[in-house]
Amino acid sequence: MKALVTGASSGIGKDMTKVLAKLNYDLVLVARNKEGLDKVKLELQKENAKINIKTFEMDLNIKENCYKLYEQEKNIDLLINNAGFGLYGEFTETDLEKEINMINTNITAVHILTKLYLKDMVKENKGHILNVASIAGFMPGPLMATYYATKNYVVSLTRAIRKELRKNKSKVKISLLCPGPVDTNFNNVANVKFKIPGLTSEYVAKYAIKKMQKGKLIIIPGTLIKIVRWLTEITPDVIVEEFSYHTQTKKR
Repeated sequence: MKALVTGASSGIGKDMTKVLAKLNYDLVLVARNKEGLDKVKLELQKENAKINIKTFEMDLNIKENCYKLYEQEKNIDLLINNAGFGLYGEFTETDLEKEINMINTNITAVHILTKLYLKDMVKENKGHILNVASIAGFMPGPLMATYYATKNYVVSLTRAIRKELRKNKSKVKISLLCPGPVDTNFNNVANVKFKIPGLTSEYVAKYAIKKMQKGKLIIIPGTLIKIVRWLTEITPDVIVEEFSYHTQTKKR
């Protein structure tokens, strides 16, 4: 079995690779941070010397890199689209170039890789894709408008694909990880501090892989975030928007 994980040099992606290594997956690790990738590879080799590990220093914000990655690494049993980042601030004040890069990473790269690998998986009638979204994907996000919108896209796309696969009686599976705040470098990059307590990336990674293996579609770690998800379904939009607005503040 072979798994490809994007955003594998830190946070949830890194901890997912540790879980997969214990399950004896050969690994393809993709991230922009070469130093981080090399460090993760060494750690994984110490944990399980039997598995094969490849690393790709690659910025998936550049869509051509998504095609290059696919051409160099086919025959994947598990694709985890984890790479992504956020940005805090009012929409009229956030940097447009950073937002375009965010859209390219959080949406375009996920779309391209899902499309390319899913077509192969459907032909073989096997395989699994795990798209990492967020609880943000179920609501609007004032002060992080673009980030929330990108995760809305991932949620909608993944759920639609799941229905198509089921209608076609395909054995290919697709899942959606939707955590709330997680204690990773994401918060520093986005310059945001959340008022909801964050889970550890280790817990989220273990929980995600466990539920994914059981074929669950929407994976939400943590009881509090499950309650938030339920409330977004029964609460008027105006209240959800107000809640979302007050959930995050500027970190510095």
